[in-house]
Amino acid sequence: MFGNSSVPTTHHGRQSGVADDIDFDIKGQELQFVEIELDPGESAIAEAGAMVWKDASVGMTTVFGDGSGQQKGFMGALLGAGKRLVTGESLFTTVFTHNGHGKARVAFGAPVPGAIVPLKLSDVGGRLICQKDSFLAAAKGVSLGIAFQKRIMTGLFGGEGFIMQKLEGDGWVFVQFGGMVIERELKAGEQLHVDTGCVAAFTDTVDFDLVQAGGVKSMLFGGEGVFFAQLTGPGKVWIQSLPFSRLAGRIVATAGGGGSNRGEGSVLGGLGDLIGGNN
Repeated sequence: MFGNSSVPTTHHGRQSGVADDIDFDIKGQELQFVEIELDPGESAIAEAGAMVWKDASVGMTTVFGDGSGQQKGFMGALLGAGKRLVTGESLFTTVFTHNGHGKARVAFGAPVPGAIVPLKLSDVGGRLICQKDSFLAAAKGVSLGIAFQKRIMTGLFGGEGFIMQKLEGDGWVFVQFGGMVIERELKAGEQLHVDTGCVAAFTDTVDFDLVQAGGVKSMLFGGEGVFFAQLTGPGKVWIQSLPFSRLAGRIVATAGGGGSNRGEGSVLGGLGDLIGGNN
């Protein structure tokens, strides 16, 4: 059977939507990869360098832009490439197409420890807003764009800057998040406070704003930063336990001799280094 216990695989016939209707299986625990099964003529798109392996009958083509096939002419492709560039992605996307008979497979791996989350865009309203660099692969027909933070304060202090990724379409998309990932369904008006770096993705019906993290003492010495992300429903939210920026910061601190693992968001961080003998 092509599937596993954690992410059930269903086999579909081709539907009338924009994106190819692909089958898939996610393998592994902390270091995962997604194995996509293609019928003849079906295609998947992925970030450059994400491929782990493929069957010989799967052809590989590098295209300018997001590979969705929806751009019109050179200017459309240029606009699509520009959108990818400002979200930290490559100007080029790789398209994998099954050119043979029967079934063929291609696999893509996540570059950081964490989870690959499969989402059917048609099940989440056709649009998903997620952190930069989260896109891994998708069925051909899914469009990759940009989402701007509407509020200045949110863009400055929201952890992801003014620009996030916007994935649109009706097909499967595979996004990569750090550490463990949980999904929350927020009712209308329901609010959730999250560390700004731990907001992985949300549907576009969710309002993303900032709220002050307590009083002055909490902001200075609490280690959680100055603001929380305030997510207001209705809609779905995905939260990651280990943002890549936090992991990279720990690695840099350790390599530089700091080695601190607590209080990095407060003024106590440097004092803790002195007490712990790290400096």
